[in-house]
Amino acid sequence: MMPEHRLARATLDHLAGAGAGWCITQPSVAEFWAVATHPAAAGRPSSAGEARAFLHRLLTDAGAQLCLPGPGFADRLLAAATQLKINGPHIFDLQIAVIALEHGATEIWTHDRNFVSVPGLPVHDPLPRRRNG
Repeated sequence: MMPEHRLARATLDHLAGAGAGWCITQPSVAEFWAVATHPAAAGRPSSAGEARAFLHRLLTDAGAQLCLPGPGFADRLLAAATQLKINGPHIFDLQIAVIALEHGATEIWTHDRNFVSVPGLPVHDPLPRRRNG
């Protein structure tokens, strides 16, 4: 278990009980699956069943909504990528941000310190960084 797991769990429990709306974008579901089930995952990889059960609990018990890209998504994504001069793997972050904006998100929560910044959608890290030394 990674050190951040306990705090991440507490954060999800808080969201589940807060009554405020929150969502997970479709690309985030796929990215979670890729990381959690990767053979080189820290500790041990999750089985497909474990990963599926975790996502199911988020979307049922914890009250997350699944946000899917809307019609015309590709055009909006590419226009934003051009305007923001997005290159390389940041396009994957941008697709999450564009979908979140489509669904009325007011901020993005991620522990990814390099997540792309999009005007009007602040990025918040709910997990404090551990200090080395």
